[in-house]
Amino acid sequence: MVFEKEYHGIIAPLRDRQDFGSCAVGIKSDRWIEKMATRHGMIEPFVPELVRGGVVSFGLSSYGYDIRIADEFRVFSPKHGRIVDPKNFDPDNFVDFAGPECTIPPNSFCLARSLEYFRIPRDVIGICLGKSTYARCGIVVNITPLEPEWEGHLTIGISNTTPLPAKLYAGEGIAQLIFIEAAEITSCSYGDRKGKYQAQKGVVPPRIDAAEGESLGKHRKKRRN
Repeated sequence: MVFEKEYHGIIAPLRDRQDFGSCAVGIKSDRWIEKMATRHGMIEPFVPELVRGGVVSFGLSSYGYDIRIADEFRVFSPKHGRIVDPKNFDPDNFVDFAGPECTIPPNSFCLARSLEYFRIPRDVIGICLGKSTYARCGIVVNITPLEPEWEGHLTIGISNTTPLPAKLYAGEGIAQLIFIEAAEITSCSYGDRKGKYQAQKGVVPPRIDAAEGESLGKHRKKRRN
């Protein structure tokens, strides 16, 4: 069967899997991840194998990378009568904690950060999914996509959906990251528009940048011209 695919404005027939070559949209393998991490600093620090045995697994897998959480946490502890407002978040709703283990109160959440620092290529987007070990305990991990040319520590939202306290282990796996290659280069990367979470370090609470949408539109218009 013959397929057609547009790549950099060219429509190319694709007769079998080998014809895809570099124009295929696909998930990057362990070989690519290791090369980008060791030669270009895409993941620092980088663990070239999957570490298991007595820990929540982390490190390089077949088509992804299992990231770790650092020992810095911001545990949600709301003040009575306050409203959680993403546009005007009160940082006093968090209690800072550092240590090898962190306990999330029942039906609450915390913010953590990845132990790793990331530098994402322009033609790639990263998708993160929580580890099944935590998910099977009712602990839900949420991380937004790692956009093209974003860099920094990942801030990780971790929710305890159970009526009991839940424990997290610093220095161990928390989520799996997969890298997806785009069919063409984006006209505007996260780095181009100077996103509000660019080059973030530590655990970063919510931010609102009213000018971000305007700057994104201006950059795309400039590229078209």
